[in-house]
Parts: sequence; C-alpha cells; structure tokens
Amino acid sequence: MKKVIYNKFDKRLFSTFSVERFPGRIVVIQTTEEAEEAVDFLLSQSILGVDTETKPSFKKGVASHLVALLQVSTHDICFLFRLNKIGITPAIKRFLEDKQVKKVGLSWHDDLLGLKKREMFTPGFFVDLQDVVSDIGVEDKSLQKLYANIFHKKINKRQQLTNWEKSELDDKQKMYAALDAWACIQLYEEIMRLKESGNYELIVLEEPQEETTPDNNSEHV
Repeated sequence: MKKVIYNKFDKRLFSTFSVERFPGRIVVIQTTEEAEEAVDFLLSQSILGVDTETKPSFKKGVASHLVALLQVSTHDICFLFRLNKIGITPAIKRFLEDKQVKKVGLSWHDDLLGLKKREMFTPGFFVDLQDVVSDIGVEDKSLQKLYANIFHKKINKRQQLTNWEKSELDDKQKMYAALDAWACIQLYEEIMRLKESGNYELIVLEEPQEETTPDNNSEHV
C-alpha cells in the first residue's frame, strides 16, 4: 500500500495523533573532555541528526541570547552539548567543520548563523530537510508538520520556550531536545526512501478560501 502524504498538512489533525517520544539514551555534555569523547564517537557514524536550542528573550529591546544547546543524535543515542557552559570547544568546532559524516537538520541555515555568533567556523557536511522535502512535493517547512505528515505522529513543542540556560536541564527538556535531533534522521531517511521507491501518493490540497465580507454599497439582484 502506498503511503499517503499531503503537500500541506492540516494541523487540525494533530489532536488525532499519538505523541512521539525519543526512544534512545540521552547523554549531557558539560566538559571539554566529555565533548572530545562524544565527538570522536559521533564522527564514527554514517548519519546524524542535529538541532539547537536558545533561551528565549521575552522582553522588548533585550538582545537575543546565544545558542545554549547543540543536540546531535544517532539512531539510538543523543548527545546534548551545553554550549552555555563550555562554549564551542575545539572538538565541537571539529564536529561542525567535518566534511565526511552527513548531518541532517531543519532550518539549519538559521542554526548555523546562531552557532557562528559563538565562534566562527566553516560548516562541514550538513543537509537541511527544508531543501529536500520538495523532492516529494511537500511544501511544509516546520518539523512538527513534516513529522505528522510523514509518520502520523505528533511532536510536542511545549518545551521550546523554556530556559535552556538553567543550571540543570529537566527530563522534559532533555527528551524534547533529543527528539528534535533524532526526528531529523527519521524524516531524512523516509523522504529518501519515498523518493527512490516512488511508493507514495501525494494529495494536493487547495488553499482554503478566505471568507469575504459583502460590500454594503454593492447592488444586490
């Protein structure tokens, strides 16, 4: 049976889906030594999912914060690099500049700009999901909509605007951060599978028509 996907997913369907959870192990990286060991392991993999988190700024006129967290996930383990504590260490810079291992993110162009505000580097081998979803006719750009469209599961975004610079991340923050990075691998591999096999049906939804207010000055027949 072909998988049914939509060019634009209707977010009203979110309520009918179960919530996705990261199924693997989470490791928090808070020292230069831990970062070195984690990067050595990660660069031995064939594909990785990446994402970042930044403490939100709600006050008008207050400068935005620097990236606080870099998440890097394999299929079964995710490392959370606490950049607000250790910065971009030589090992993390080596990871970001690596040209061998495929690293998949979403809206990653923006993440790279944020990371460069901490320290300049030359980006290595990164793939942005927003650059590949159009290959199967999907126009959605958000992780939540893409995941719901492809896998019919919901990614809960409640932790997105929490404090990513707090002294200790709580379990909900860790799960949220790991899931976002891990989901990028799942999406990329499934999009590539669908593209190569053609085993999907794309349903193109028309844009909803805006309701118009009758012109009181117009003549009615």
